[in-house]
Amino acid sequence: MERKDCVTLSQKEQTRLLVITEVGAGRWSVKEAARTLGLSRRHVRRLRKRLAEDGARAFMHGNRGRPSARRLSDDLRAKVVELGAGRYAQCNDSHLQELLFRDEGILLSRASVQRLRRQAGQKPKQRRRPPRHRSHRDRRPQEGVLLQVDGSLHYWFGSDRPQVSLVGAIDDATGKVVAALFREREDDQGYFLLLRQVLRRYGIPLELYHDRHSMFQDNSPRPWTIDEQLRGRREPTQLGRALEELGIITIPAHSPEAKGRIERLWRTLQDRLVAELALAGITDIRAANRFLPGFLRRYNARFAQEAEEPGLAYRPLEPTLDLDRVLSFRYQRVVARDNTVRLDGRLIQIAPGPR
Repeated sequence: MERKDCVTLSQKEQTRLLVITEVGAGRWSVKEAARTLGLSRRHVRRLRKRLAEDGARAFMHGNRGRPSARRLSDDLRAKVVELGAGRYAQCNDSHLQELLFRDEGILLSRASVQRLRRQAGQKPKQRRRPPRHRSHRDRRPQEGVLLQVDGSLHYWFGSDRPQVSLVGAIDDATGKVVAALFREREDDQGYFLLLRQVLRRYGIPLELYHDRHSMFQDNSPRPWTIDEQLRGRREPTQLGRALEELGIITIPAHSPEAKGRIERLWRTLQDRLVAELALAGITDIRAANRFLPGFLRRYNARFAQEAEEPGLAYRPLEPTLDLDRVLSFRYQRVVARDNTVRLDGRLIQIAPGPR
């Protein structure tokens, strides 16, 4: 049978055309065609009639070549592309989709945002690498059992500003960021302030997962003292001593991959938090620390998940616990005859007292 016009058919449509043409030529029965195509006999007869009237075009869907009724308007597409290349250029596709809804009132799916940006030549912010095989470690079953803590030195306020450290703690069971703060560098005082946030807001966690930084454990090659040999362990650091007094079990990680939950947190925050700090015009630590609580609430609402077991495993603070004394620096010094002590090159005069 001669086609009335030249059209492009899909493989499925070509198969239907071939079978219905054989039926029209008398080489196939309607019953055989219906069984082969998975159609009813009535529909086969309908297709045969449409083939005689319209040719091969009879097998094309009626909406072929028409724009979708759900197609985004040209103005909206242009606006998303403009925002993606301008104000939100440093945001990834998922983050941009959330900011468009929150700040611009534009509700789109992440896939739509991604498609529009790629069509406009906007490359993805990060290159996705195939995951490497690693042994799986199950999450802790309940919130408050294990916290992972770490610090991230990064250009949080832009590449033209000095690097600062973000110190944070994430719950292993839920992925919830329970505390974070900016510091000029990762130091003991920063972890004391971080612990204070956790203790006052939630209570005492059972375990703390950390790297092998010298703030948590003594890594110096010095020989052990007599007291350390008798105790069978090194003298704890200032931070280690505070954790012991709080009864928190410390677990040192042997590789960055071992504490992958907080390492992935840094990667996400170095993307999202940097972008939102820039959008808010924040360039200093004090303003950034005021901004953090609201950001973390949004982050946890977006990424945190339910723990396997309900409830909290945090231990409450005892009323008699002197938190200021626990989270403090303690040094052993000999008092001179003039009632002074030396500490880090400073001479400190001790006031008169009962002893």
